Amino acid sequence: MEPTTIQYLLIGILTFNFVFTKLLSGLNVTRKLPAVPSTLEGYVDEAKLKKSRDYQLANFRFGLLTGTFSYLLTLAFLVSGFFGWLDAELREFIQDPIGLSLFYFAVLYIGSDILGLPFDYYHTFVIEEKFGFNSSSRSTFFMDKLKGYLLSIVIGGSLLFVLLWLVHVMGRDFWWQFWLVAALFMILANNFFSSLILPLFNKLTPMEDGELKEKIMAYAKSVAFPLDNVFVIDGSKRSKKANAFFSGFGKRKKVVLYDTLIAQHSREELVAVLAHEVGHYKKKHIVWGMLLGLVQTGLILYVLSLLIFSEPLSLALGGQTMAIHLNLVGFTMLFSPLSTLIGIGMNMVSRKNEFEADDYAKQTYRAEPLAEDLKNLSVNNLTQLDPHPWYVFVNYSHPPLLQRLANLEK
Repeated sequence: MEPTTIQYLLIGILTFNFVFTKLLSGLNVTRKLPAVPSTLEGYVDEAKLKKSRDYQLANFRFGLLTGTFSYLLTLAFLVSGFFGWLDAELREFIQDPIGLSLFYFAVLYIGSDILGLPFDYYHTFVIEEKFGFNSSSRSTFFMDKLKGYLLSIVIGGSLLFVLLWLVHVMGRDFWWQFWLVAALFMILANNFFSSLILPLFNKLTPMEDGELKEKIMAYAKSVAFPLDNVFVIDGSKRSKKANAFFSGFGKRKKVVLYDTLIAQHSREELVAVLAHEVGHYKKKHIVWGMLLGLVQTGLILYVLSLLIFSEPLSLALGGQTMAIHLNLVGFTMLFSPLSTLIGIGMNMVSRKNEFEADDYAKQTYRAEPLAEDLKNLSVNNLTQLDPHPWYVFVNYSHPPLLQRLANLEK
């Protein structure tokens, strides 16, 4: 395929993705405001529904602004040959091919993050602040950025170096060898995220002894779920939104509850949340999710191996010669339609898993407190109660609230 044809293809994919995502978001956010569902009477009223709609609209408009900016900037880079120009400029100073690629991506990463910083700041301290969610200080915001840079350099830079080294040494066979590296990293990250990475941003402490911990431990024992402790994360230092998650395998598994979740929900609801998370463990959703992620990674790397040495792709980005880093940039654009399809499939599996975890909680504990938790969580977080079905199909990893309540009430 000629470089000019590839450039037109890249522009077409970029434009289609932008139009598709924004039209779908617009379709979702402009739906007629629903009446208060009977199952949510006493939890939400017309004023709360309107506030939720206002929050969705504010995020949609903000996403439209940032998305348009990103689209136009990337389009300008493609048309002008900026990606190739940057490659040529850096070649004047760096001769080592791996060093050149690392520095190339460092410039793109830092540049894009600096451009995105004002948008991130606005979203946190204007939109989230306006709707009562933000509890982050400006010092925390900027410290998070600095820590993110450090992690990107140490972890992201190391993985990128290994990838580039394998590409230069092994040629097209790099894909299955880096696949093994990626698999090891994913397993280690899942096991050690809550003990090594998370503490850099949040304080993680064992739950104090008391009635809540006793109820949680009693439930865990009743379903033969080995649980040494439950941890509480200080999520309130950044946001008033609540959540819970499960991480790790074997003896390193942890159940983590946000302090905001504990503050906003009853003990019965919190035990029901734990029952839902245990359901994911018992149904082996975490293991299957890891396996699907590995398959997805292998597919991505294999397709990348077909394009990594393509000279026309480098020339389409404005390069004067074939460059690995230019082809990596081009690949991310070319692969995006397939990535969207894979994401839809993964979301379908995830929604099925959420129903199964809800069913497990209903069978081993009770449906009512889990339903109460979901109602309070959705209302407090201003979740859209009646999202468009097509938006759900493409973007939702969890079923909408009303579907989950209907499933629990069966």
